[in-house]
Amino acid sequence: MKKIIGFSILAALVWQSGCGLLGIIGVMGTPSSHERKVTAEYDLAGRKDEKILVLVNQGPWLDAEVNLRYYLTEALNNSLVNNIKIIKPDNVISYTRLAVFRSGQSNFSLLSPVQIGKAMAADIVLLAEVDNFELKPLPEEGYYKGLLQTRAILFDTATGANLWPDLEKGKVVTVGFDMVSGGRAAAVYRLVAASAYGTVRFLYNCPREKFRFADDRSGAHWQNWE
Repeated sequence: MKKIIGFSILAALVWQSGCGLLGIIGVMGTPSSHERKVTAEYDLAGRKDEKILVLVNQGPWLDAEVNLRYYLTEALNNSLVNNIKIIKPDNVISYTRLAVFRSGQSNFSLLSPVQIGKAMAADIVLLAEVDNFELKPLPEEGYYKGLLQTRAILFDTATGANLWPDLEKGKVVTVGFDMVSGGRAAAVYRLVAASAYGTVRFLYNCPREKFRFADDRSGAHWQNWE
């Protein structure tokens, strides 16, 4: 009897809602927004057991935060582990180890990313060149406007090959915001965190709903992104 009543209710709902309910039933088998992915431009999942070195460069001409290189390196290291969850923390070479190596090399600035990676026993080097950094205080106390632009390139240290992207100039990632509170430190942290995520999202099959984010300024039509 209960089955008959249940079927009658479903039939009534279909009759009342017409194609609406049938449409809902029809899409139940399609992937949800959580399941849809943006395919990686270069998938690091295939190299999960290899050592990765993040190398951040910023020109001396750039009027940037004193410790920007450290902050951005840490943000990229964390994003590699937290977003590409199969990458183990031990496989990401720390900024401290890199700093020790840098201080012991009088010709460090003349070494290529591949040479540095080989010297530090890294299999892969993720280079992030800082092209632009702006952080301006606003009239309201503790508020800032910020912009950070980087170019990312991935290298294989064994072959010296440029793994990603196809363009020689690198993957340009621009992030920024018109206003953020909390002081200068909070503004810098938000910029580097956004830049790191904006870079790493291309290196794994990123959920579509997470691919675009509020501080992303990359692309010609970022203002219209939803």
